[in-house]
Amino acid sequence: MQVTPISGALGAEIGGVDITRPLAEPQVAEIRQALLDHQVIFFRDAHFTPEAYMRFASYFGTPVEYPLIRGIPGFPMITEIVKHEHERSNFGGVWHADTTYLPEPPMGTILNGLEVPPYGGDTMFASQYLAYESLSETMRGLLDGLVGVSSSAKADVSKTREDMISNAGDGAAQPHDYRAEHPAVRTHPETGRKALYVNFAHTAQFKGMTEAESAPILNFLFQHQVKPEFTCRFSWRADSVAFWDNRVVQHNPVNDYHGFRRVMRRITLAGDRPV
Repeated sequence: MQVTPISGALGAEIGGVDITRPLAEPQVAEIRQALLDHQVIFFRDAHFTPEAYMRFASYFGTPVEYPLIRGIPGFPMITEIVKHEHERSNFGGVWHADTTYLPEPPMGTILNGLEVPPYGGDTMFASQYLAYESLSETMRGLLDGLVGVSSSAKADVSKTREDMISNAGDGAAQPHDYRAEHPAVRTHPETGRKALYVNFAHTAQFKGMTEAESAPILNFLFQHQVKPEFTCRFSWRADSVAFWDNRVVQHNPVNDYHGFRRVMRRITLAGDRPV
């Protein structure tokens, strides 16, 4: 197995292993360590059947259903994300960590590219370890005592109208109101490192503050935590796979491929309550 970093901040491409086949325990351990070391890892030429995709994901955690999208037939834990040629908005097209509006957000997400545009459609990732560690001691001390309030209602701005209608099932978009409170800085349960844990898509305010009082701090953080020096960028090919640690990584699918179809499948892995 070869692990090749793709940037100075985070991200590594892994070769020399066929993740569509059953893996031995040492291979699983090595892949998991690469994820902890690099925060997001990538594979190429992984032509998954749904069964093989579920098997690979289950080595690293418990697949769970996504709260806002139905799974594919026979596999409720595998969600399909499609942007059609005529659509201008893409699903999740802002910087975010997945579903922080849940009490126990996922520990990780695995994304498999089935059909990708001939160019564009990259995904960017940002290390929240580096975002936290680069702050001043005074700002870190302030944030260590704050609790962020996440809301799924804020996430609806990044959903396409077509997705909302098709998921509602009755021709009209249905409101969702998931809310959760999490520390603004979380400690990774495996590495012990601290990371920023607010994000533009879901964090609405700080507990005990009004939205207006929270906004100056949050707006600063939203810009700070995705500085170029904290990021990497992945260019998709068909059958590529990205696996990121949702506890310490944010991502942003770049919406620069209008007129082309893009089809991805995703599995999210159960997480724990951030502390």
